[in-house]
Amino acid sequence: MKIERIDNYTDNRFSGEALFQHGCFLADDVPCEVQIVSDNSAVISGKNSSAYSEVIEEFRFYAPHIVKFYDKFGGLVKEYPQAKIITIPLEQIQPSQFYVDEQKIAAIKSFIHSPEDIIVQVMPYEGWYISLDGHTRLYYAVLKGWNTVRAISAESNDYIYDFVAEAKRRNIFTPKNLNLVSHEEYKRKWNSFCDAYFSAHDDDGM
Repeated sequence: MKIERIDNYTDNRFSGEALFQHGCFLADDVPCEVQIVSDNSAVISGKNSSAYSEVIEEFRFYAPHIVKFYDKFGGLVKEYPQAKIITIPLEQIQPSQFYVDEQKIAAIKSFIHSPEDIIVQVMPYEGWYISLDGHTRLYYAVLKGWNTVRAISAESNDYIYDFVAEAKRRNIFTPKNLNLVSHEEYKRKWNSFCDAYFSAHDDDGM
């Protein structure tokens, strides 16, 4: 089964709430959406219920703190062990990206209202934490003047150390150092960097 994640906010096949949460997918071209409803729970819906399991797995790659999935009638579809959630200061988080998309900032305003609404994946490293995702949410916390966010511990491939080294080279040491750019500029700059990096390392046989 081919699972494709929708990465825009204007697809009329999905609800606005799910689009803003990046919880929309096509499973063999059939729409399926996941909407977070609490710290650890979400509701999954779509015409092809046989695709739910694979969609949930794809969704949890980005949001592993969501461990309970229900259908629209309240029936439990799938449950995972509860992840340990910790609270950490923003100043102890080292970004692994360089840019923040201003369009994404506008989108998350609809469902993030306090520091407790932010849960990101981090990897402990040398007394700090490397942020593996959620850079938009981290920068939004900076804009709101919040000092802490919640996180779960995760692992990453070795490329993350190169990304961190490049972030530091660009004087990005905490989320407040991230660069807010337009949506088009974000796609151009960040995608170009990632494409060039992975192309070079593929050539090296890595």
